[in-house]
Amino acid sequence: MTARITRRQALGAGIGFAALGIAGAKAETPALPKAPVTLNVVDVAGNLALTQKAIQNYAKAKPELVSKISFTKAPAPDLPGKLKAQQDAGRVDIDLVLTGTDALSAGLDQKIWVPLLPDLASALPKLDDVLLAPAARMQGLANGAGVVVSYYPSGPLLEYAPERVSQPPNTAEELLAYAKVNPNRFIYARPANSGPGRTFLMGLPYILGDKDPKDPVNGWEKTWAYLKELGEAIEYYPTGTGATMKEFGEGSRDMTVSTTGWDINPRVLGVVPKTAAISTLKGFHWVTDAHYACIPKGLAPEKIAVLLDLISFMLKPEQQAYTYDEGYFYPGPAVKNVTLSMAPEESQAAIAEFGRPEYEKLIADIPTELPLDPAKMVVAFNMWDKQIGAAKTK
Repeated sequence: MTARITRRQALGAGIGFAALGIAGAKAETPALPKAPVTLNVVDVAGNLALTQKAIQNYAKAKPELVSKISFTKAPAPDLPGKLKAQQDAGRVDIDLVLTGTDALSAGLDQKIWVPLLPDLASALPKLDDVLLAPAARMQGLANGAGVVVSYYPSGPLLEYAPERVSQPPNTAEELLAYAKVNPNRFIYARPANSGPGRTFLMGLPYILGDKDPKDPVNGWEKTWAYLKELGEAIEYYPTGTGATMKEFGEGSRDMTVSTTGWDINPRVLGVVPKTAAISTLKGFHWVTDAHYACIPKGLAPEKIAVLLDLISFMLKPEQQAYTYDEGYFYPGPAVKNVTLSMAPEESQAAIAEFGRPEYEKLIADIPTELPLDPAKMVVAFNMWDKQIGAAKTK
């Protein structure tokens, strides 16, 4: 990972955006620069595991546009506020953000993203034509402020150690009973900064038969009550999924919530034993997930032109094949006609060894649901932080 390079940004927070036209109006695509630019890419979703190779390939293919790319990782909850402060100060040093629905949603709430669609659609591929159907549905959640660059069905799944859990829970009631009989052996991370955590949060209303799975304020009565009761048997909530998998892998926890990618990849890496198993709870629906490329307001128009060209490059099938990675976001590709056989040999080998045959059937048979829309997702995260995690998140 290269070190972050802070660059001087001469334009104020709104000037670059204003140069592209007013939101809602069809903007003219900005012109590409006459000299190559440097790009600072910030990843708040773990997306670089899937896309860094494609981004580096772009720099190699277009040296006339890009002289250097630096990569930085940051926590999703911290980024929107940081970007807003930079924009207010007129000194934006972040050019591209790779994010899940969490920071995407918070950023929409704070109005920090350049509107890409429909404003700048002419500079991008026709997304309805190239994206997989469920990825196209996820694209709708971006409200035009980002472009889907990777997709997976996600979860929620339960992952457990079969040598310590002989009979995994098959219903929400059985999970609660297990947690009470085995205090501190079940763990999940803070949803605002964890893909499995938020998938579990948004998936429970379907599992529990709540009144309105899309309304965390008025439709999740069973979910909030369940999470409070479950929390009595949970020692603490880590701030990220990596910590949960480390504790699960080391044996200090016996069960956690997971997704297809968080099941496969930590076993590939040896963080979690290969023998770990998965199960699902009765009534579960996939709550799909995606990663997005978002451009902050406050950049020079010619830099935005390069970023649009980069995003288009990232959606080419041969670049999308890298998103299979080592199962981190399994399957991974957001666009059509990208098969595992197109992926690097190491990706094919990892998925052959650590993938699960049952995923094909689960993906084919189980209904898929969109996550909450961005505004409601922010509300749900805040409610969880206050009602569930306040005293136990660390």
